[in-house]
Amino acid sequence: MMKIYVAVLLTNFTVLSLCSSAQAQQVWPYPDDVPKIQPLKIGTASDRPIDISRFLLARGALSAQVNVQASHVAFSSRVTGVSQLWVMPIQGGQARQLTYGNGITFFRWHPDGQRLIYGADNDGDERDAYYLIDVSGKQESLVMPSSDAYRSFGDFHSEGNRFSYSSTERNGRDFDIYVFDMQRNKSELVYQSEYGFFPRQWRPNTDQMLVTEVVGEDGENVYLLDTKTKQMVPIFKPKVSAAFSHFNWHKSGNGFFFISNDDSELLSLRFYHMDSKNTDIIVKTDAELDDVVLCDGGEQLLYSINDNGFETLYSTKTSTFSPKQIQLPQGTLQLSCSKEKDAVVTLNGPKTPGSIYRIDIKSGQSQLLREPDLAGIDPQLLQTPEVITFPARDGVMLQGLLYLPKDIKGKPPLVIDIHGGPSAQARPTWMPLTQYLVGKGIAVLDINVRGSTGFGKTYARLDNQEKRLDSVRDLVDALAWLKKQGKVDADNAAAMGGSYGGYMVNAVMGTYPDAFAAGASFVGVADWVKALENASPALKASDRVEYGDISDPVWQEFYAVNSPINTVNNIRAPMFYQHGVNDPRDPVTESDIMVNALREQNIPVTYLRMPDEGHAVSKLTNRVAMYRQLAHFLETHLQAKQ
Repeated sequence: MMKIYVAVLLTNFTVLSLCSSAQAQQVWPYPDDVPKIQPLKIGTASDRPIDISRFLLARGALSAQVNVQASHVAFSSRVTGVSQLWVMPIQGGQARQLTYGNGITFFRWHPDGQRLIYGADNDGDERDAYYLIDVSGKQESLVMPSSDAYRSFGDFHSEGNRFSYSSTERNGRDFDIYVFDMQRNKSELVYQSEYGFFPRQWRPNTDQMLVTEVVGEDGENVYLLDTKTKQMVPIFKPKVSAAFSHFNWHKSGNGFFFISNDDSELLSLRFYHMDSKNTDIIVKTDAELDDVVLCDGGEQLLYSINDNGFETLYSTKTSTFSPKQIQLPQGTLQLSCSKEKDAVVTLNGPKTPGSIYRIDIKSGQSQLLREPDLAGIDPQLLQTPEVITFPARDGVMLQGLLYLPKDIKGKPPLVIDIHGGPSAQARPTWMPLTQYLVGKGIAVLDINVRGSTGFGKTYARLDNQEKRLDSVRDLVDALAWLKKQGKVDADNAAAMGGSYGGYMVNAVMGTYPDAFAAGASFVGVADWVKALENASPALKASDRVEYGDISDPVWQEFYAVNSPINTVNNIRAPMFYQHGVNDPRDPVTESDIMVNALREQNIPVTYLRMPDEGHAVSKLTNRVAMYRQLAHFLETHLQAKQ
């Protein structure tokens, strides 16, 4: 998922292209669009405004996970410029870098707590190879080499010799379920699927595992798969699709905790009984449950609640369910528990790019285990957003996080930042570009248009299929409301977004050409017909719910009319584009076609076409080059009106 500008634009955008990025790179006739990497000049720590490079050089911990014995914490960090794997003692002390390659895509602890598995792809192509490395970093082996297939890691079996994963290796299209035997160095196909099936948690002391089937961007079916008999038994298959996630088996194997909005509007914490097939709702609030982990040998639960994007942490005994809040700074949380009383929480927020806290589950006490390096930035200068809600023209209440500059004369110009997904949420996380722009006197609205998650099932589905353009219109309605409020210069605004947000920029700039003074689109769709036709069937399962079945002539006609490429000739404002040539989700040709069309009309276009990136800009030098040019573009076209 997560919002993206630290890693730049990793989203759950559901287009998986089958095009050849190598061919796309060869035919592009404009060599000046390939960014020129310049030496990094950051100025001094006392310079104001703070230089963009300092925000990008700030380093924190991401995705911290504690091992089973609660002796070590592993985390990823971009200290070296790309995401690498690090490990440190939970008692504190020096962290040790374990990986040194092209960057990792994920990692998990082995059940023995002494080794980790991690994935690595090639310049963002998302074709992972799997490696096993010990905590010393001195013993490392290739478990599964990369191939043309896409893989999704599942879970280690408790005995440690096997792990589950999904892969498209059978036909290059459908995600089947496999079990890899590490002793035999061999994979076994245990379920042949159609579309997308993904393994979750193994049932304790059995050969069974929970499996989810994608039935929408925010919906799954849940099954129990016996890997020996190959029998798949449905557990949840609701008539109205619902979300199911964060599965945690009780140590007895007689049931599991999970988060779902089945037969309800909001996500709540639940427990499923295997014998009676009944479900108990454990925690239900007027906000959405966000994460849950089982701790202390199954005696304690740690969970978080998402209220307007900000998360609050709670712990409770599983026997009594008497929750108590654990105090942490504002932001978003990621949880990990050991089998002991220790847990770790990764906090990402407006003033931290990733802090690790050690939590004593029984006492509820928290301890800062690892603080980030802010590259000389005073955190008191960073802005925490204001939550705003406002009506669209049809009465739907929209929400956003508004960052306002301080101590400027007049009304600041505005950037409306649109997240990817579309099933995602603008959250109060570390946002280098946002903080930089605010320091330069430009306000930023991180908007949650209809279709965003975090506000209930109904809101998340208000942009489905023929309602697609309603969310585009929300951007214009946001400008109208902000103009009435008078806090910002809504007549001097830019639309900016990545992945699905990039599509939204393409769409709003052509559909409402008088609304925005500039647009910035990253890895966005131009032609929905082509994008949906070329999508992986594993993702078409969700596409059918979100966008409609593109094999149906009705939807072909709808998107033939309602794709940005059909309104590109209406765009009159300057545009900024960025795309990675290796993008496997949304081909670089989508931005190519928009740029060519605009240049034919003599519309000013800045284009960063990156030959060594994919759907995300992962390398530090490329991120610095992109943000510098983007910041210059926005400063040029959004001059504050005093």
